[in-house]
Amino acid sequence: MIAPAADTGVGPTPRKRRLGVIGTFVWDVIHGRDVRSAPIEEWGGITYALGALDAALPDDWEIVPVMKVGFDRYQQAHGFLRTLTRLAPDASLVEVPYPNNRVELFYYSSERRSEVLHGGVPGWTWLGLAPLIGQLDALYVNFISGFEMDLETAQLLRQHFKGVMYGDLHSLLLAVQPGGLRTPRPLPNVAEWCRCYDLLQVNEDELALLAPDPMALAATALANGVRSLHVTLGKRGAAYFAQPDFDGLATGGALDLAGGPARAAARADVVSGVGGAALGPVRTALVPGVAARGGDGDPTGCGDVWGATHFSHLLAGATLSDALAAANAAAARNVEHRGASGLAAFLRGQLSLP
Repeated sequence: MIAPAADTGVGPTPRKRRLGVIGTFVWDVIHGRDVRSAPIEEWGGITYALGALDAALPDDWEIVPVMKVGFDRYQQAHGFLRTLTRLAPDASLVEVPYPNNRVELFYYSSERRSEVLHGGVPGWTWLGLAPLIGQLDALYVNFISGFEMDLETAQLLRQHFKGVMYGDLHSLLLAVQPGGLRTPRPLPNVAEWCRCYDLLQVNEDELALLAPDPMALAATALANGVRSLHVTLGKRGAAYFAQPDFDGLATGGALDLAGGPARAAARADVVSGVGGAALGPVRTALVPGVAARGGDGDPTGCGDVWGATHFSHLLAGATLSDALAAANAAAARNVEHRGASGLAAFLRGQLSLP
């Protein structure tokens, strides 16, 4: 028999907030990253974002992966999850009877590469996602494969999930050729995709496929409910375009995690002046990048580390500029590290360069 716990007068431990992470585990085969002739094989894809979230999330948040993994890498993926310190106790992965995503990366410079995709797990349907989001407080969605979900599923997710959602469009802008080569492609229904997210991330190349110039994409995004559009610029840093009343998720000393259709309507009102909302100029700024130590290093996963760090700092109550500066620093530090294994500890400063 277990004796009842003594009454210490201290209330129950507050429930940690839960960040859902949608993305794809990828086994990378990397050519041309190092001076050695042999290719390097290691985890890639969402593992970079998971490492950065583990390093940067506030103490009162935990990570809940919402991901499928192929049968051939399922145990290894679980092994990677067990290295994370902020993983939710009930976290798990969905094993599917398909070969896991495997990508060959061919580097031509520190910021230019080609990708060849082999295998691949199927995307989510709304019926599959619906039971998994009920206890989540926020969602980080990174289109690593580009097939994590289609537009209809994303719209249903946005309709039913009431928390703040961060979207990195990434591989939505990549087609797959018959041999697996990923090639750039325009994205249909840009406004509809924007409407699915409160915070949106793209890089320069992706922006060029979405709109003729940054202000055109910003106008489309903000008019469709995006609170802030973030554009990563490699070594030059990153820029943001934000609603006139938005400078972070902290309002009045508390986090504003509301999302969904009501939030989108309110943001559209700010732009249009409907319903008495105050008009104002779009807020925009460039936050310069941070130079990586030791030369070019390894750029793999920098955009994923950037976005995960940026969202983590916003969830901690940082302003947009401070969150961008932290993300720039984390991306530069990621260049100094090889692969996603041990990345969280390295970003926290627990491991150092020789």
